[in-house]
Amino acid sequence: MALDPIAYAPYADPDDFIREVTDFIWVDRSIGFIRENYEPDSIVHGSYGTSTTREEVIEGSLMRIAATPDRVGQADDVIWEARGDDAFLSSHLLLSSDIISGEHSRTIANCLYRRGRMVEEWVVRDSLAGALQHGADLDELARSQAFRGYSGSWLRPAPAAPRLLGDSGERPDDHPDAVNHVLEMIETVWNARELDKVERFWDRDLVLLTVGNAVIVRPEGYRRSLLRLLEAFPGGRFEVRDIQTNDNERYAGLRVAITWKFVGDYTGVERYGARTGAPVDVLGISQFTLYQGRLVKEVRLWDDIALRAQIAGARGDEPVGFENIY
Repeated sequence: MALDPIAYAPYADPDDFIREVTDFIWVDRSIGFIRENYEPDSIVHGSYGTSTTREEVIEGSLMRIAATPDRVGQADDVIWEARGDDAFLSSHLLLSSDIISGEHSRTIANCLYRRGRMVEEWVVRDSLAGALQHGADLDELARSQAFRGYSGSWLRPAPAAPRLLGDSGERPDDHPDAVNHVLEMIETVWNARELDKVERFWDRDLVLLTVGNAVIVRPEGYRRSLLRLLEAFPGGRFEVRDIQTNDNERYAGLRVAITWKFVGDYTGVERYGARTGAPVDVLGISQFTLYQGRLVKEVRLWDDIALRAQIAGARGDEPVGFENIY
């Protein structure tokens, strides 16, 4: 089914739409344009919980722009896929760079647009990167944020067949072989912990870009990075919530975006202070690049500071304030 231009007009296609609208708001500072771009009751699932009003997006965006006036967020990838004939779901990877200092971090925003208006968003920022660059106390920074918690679609059970139906709705089942390859990798390596199977899915010269601006290479690096994520939550599991695919030579060919939820109890290695035994609910997004049927690159983001904030709240640590949920 062809996508009606009403989904992305007046731009050339959804890729052009996402890049230009984002630049208009975040670089040209047209914050008020959000009123035209977002529905009044738009829903945003972020690392600190769910917001349900457009005004909160406007206020949060203003605070972020004011706090980082020298930052430019540049599109690094846009993985978009149709949702019916008048809507699309995009996975927008942004490289946010300070034009003065050169400090940088990554964000992925997955946005469901219907008839040119944003109705639901899932967004993750690598706040750990900035904290490390500034030498911040990670636990103190986490206590300055209040984890609100999620509502709406994020609390529903994970889709039973995400290849066909995700949190954003029915998908067109594009590139099924690539999608099955990624889903099998997640179930085998991430969830079943068969770390010896990494080479079955990945090229030897793999690259993983992940939180804290970390760059991981080779299968053994991939294994160790996954172990570092899992060691604090050894019984945790990744749920696949949504999928997009896109094949575009501008972005090195075929990519698959996965929105995932990690759920697990903090019962393992004390990477985040004293264990609580309480569950965490982590919103994450991965963008995979494939070449000749094998995985060659992943960008995997979640908000490590927000994760610390969840744990601090469960532990009863005294918060020192409240900042911007968006």
